Amino acid sequence: MIAVRRADRGDRDAWLELRAALWPEGSLDEHAGEIDAYFTARARAPFEVLLAFDASQRAVGLAELSIRWCAEGCSTDHVAYLEGWYVAPEARRQGVGRVLVAAAEEWARAQGCSEFASDADPDNAPSAAAHQALGFEEVGLVRCFRKAL
Repeated sequence: MIAVRRADRGDRDAWLELRAALWPEGSLDEHAGEIDAYFTARARAPFEVLLAFDASQRAVGLAELSIRWCAEGCSTDHVAYLEGWYVAPEARRQGVGRVLVAAAEEWARAQGCSEFASDADPDNAPSAAAHQALGFEEVGLVRCFRKAL
């Protein structure tokens, strides 16, 4: 049985572990700082963090959510966005991701959103397949550029 709920301060370490696994390019200090900013309401995003727990009450998945004023392929200016979505390897293919996304959709509807968007690295075929299995449609691939001035 998988239970999903909003992250609270007592979940800090579990969230940190899952977040570091999702985005290993960030340092633990950077992730911890962003988590602490979330709990002190200093973070601009995420707006909501959902954690999935297995039957032994171990955190096995996360969904970080925001609301964006625009998203690729969307027509409204109030789009719920799945900023981060991760399921621990040992919990994959057991419905954890599906339960997290369903809870995220409920949150999005409660925020008045009629569209839900996400993204994945172009070479992340498992993520693309997971998104499509849950009803997301691919609307394009984007290459982003930056130039310091």
